[in-house]
Amino acid sequence: MNLNAARVEGGWADKPPEPRAWKGRQGRTRRAASLEQDRAAGGPERRWVDLGDGRQARASVELKLLPKTRRIRAYLRWSDNGRSPTRYLGEVEYTTRAENLTEGWRLAWSRGFLALPDTGESAKSWAKNSNVRAVMRANKARDTRPERRLRSLLHKRGLRYRVNCRPLADVRRTADIIFSAARVAVFVDGCYWHGCPEHYRPARVNDRFWHEKIDRNRARDRETEQMLADAGWSVIRVWEHEDPVAAADRVEDLVKGSRLRPVE
Repeated sequence: MNLNAARVEGGWADKPPEPRAWKGRQGRTRRAASLEQDRAAGGPERRWVDLGDGRQARASVELKLLPKTRRIRAYLRWSDNGRSPTRYLGEVEYTTRAENLTEGWRLAWSRGFLALPDTGESAKSWAKNSNVRAVMRANKARDTRPERRLRSLLHKRGLRYRVNCRPLADVRRTADIIFSAARVAVFVDGCYWHGCPEHYRPARVNDRFWHEKIDRNRARDRETEQMLADAGWSVIRVWEHEDPVAAADRVEDLVKGSRLRPVE
């Protein structure tokens, strides 16, 4: 049985994942390990944690296999005055180490654990520099794990949909999943970038810029919902931390209910 066939939701069915899914190459140099982290994070400037008091540290994502459950967990680790603090990021389930490291970094950003590098005076213009644009682009990527899990559940229930499309052709707003006939648009929102009331943690570095950025995202979300509602669409927003089964239940109920509504 190959690795993909052995996988189940949240883990592997009857045997541990192959080492290539989580284990680093033996004998690699420190520089090679750092370059691997840079690639997964999207660049060396995206690997910093804020320690407070104007101090920052370069972090790495570490993958650990839980043999009993056959699951891989991702942790964020850095050094601080001889200590090695860690933060649990979540479970990852790709078949290669590179993909799992990339997912770990995405989770670290979505949970607000990371900060842009403090470059002194240049920090005042972060909103305009290439590092910020790279961070924003990377965290708006399509096909995140929460999206894929939700789509998989909906597909298994016999629902058919389009992904990453504009519900309104002449309005530049893209939904993660749309049901055109039922006029239902689904958005799967990251906890950090959309200001989740449970998990959003304000940035401590350049906090004014990031606070304004999150506020603009929230305002844009509200505006999108209003535009779609005015055009006869129903909107469902799913937080990335939500139980995918419960989210699928909500979507299925709305889609099937919308199909039964009389056309006005």
